[in-house]
Amino acid sequence: MKVVILAGGFGTRLSEETILKPKPMVEIAGKPILLHLMRYFSAYGFNEFVIALGYKGEVIKDYFINYYYRSRDLTVALKSGEIKTHSLGKNSEDWIVHLVDTGLQTQTGGRVKRIIEYIGNERIMLTYGDGLSNVDINQLLQLHNEKGRLATVTAVRPPARFGEISFNGNDAVSFQEKPQTGEGWINGGFFVLEPGVANYIKDDQTIFEREPIERLAQEQQLIAYRHNDFWQSMDTLRDVHLLEGLWKSGNAPWKIWSE
Repeated sequence: MKVVILAGGFGTRLSEETILKPKPMVEIAGKPILLHLMRYFSAYGFNEFVIALGYKGEVIKDYFINYYYRSRDLTVALKSGEIKTHSLGKNSEDWIVHLVDTGLQTQTGGRVKRIIEYIGNERIMLTYGDGLSNVDINQLLQLHNEKGRLATVTAVRPPARFGEISFNGNDAVSFQEKPQTGEGWINGGFFVLEPGVANYIKDDQTIFEREPIERLAQEQQLIAYRHNDFWQSMDTLRDVHLLEGLWKSGNAPWKIWSE
């Protein structure tokens, strides 16, 4: 099964970083968040990816075109241009990566439809290129298989924006910095989609999270996998620093692979 990652948005809320690069290329611990996502899926045995490109897609193309050489020791013959590699380097992922231009102005639904048509009559996994989680992919797939619907979405509890304080009278009895909220579920990405989902998407201007998802739910073709553990989107510099801090502390919940 191929993993589709939406990586074409403008990332306007993170404009400090996205002036020069698309949001999935913003780095956490020196690596693009896109690579963190791919390594997460790869740890579950998924090693073929389709990246839906749009805004500054050439940056993502250049990264993967040069990925082989960036991770190895090289000798370059300047006169002939011959390049000789000397080692496997630190990174030797056995992946296939499809880099597909899905349009600069295309909305999320349009990108999904284009990719489903590009791949053909296959089930896919789909997620956004700007969010990390420790969702159990095996359990997500198991639920999708059991229910037999067209789509399964991972529902998550969003992190609170500020620290949460509990009281006993005037005494502050507990304090949690940025906990998951106790109520409400939101779309956390990490979808499993059957190819028939494309029939719910009109054109490039369709926003996937609106009419298509709403219709799927109304027609009882949408299942939610509830994930109670870590999930974090990367929308602002505050989020970047939070994810960076988790990595540096050795407590990055999404880091399930071996270096």
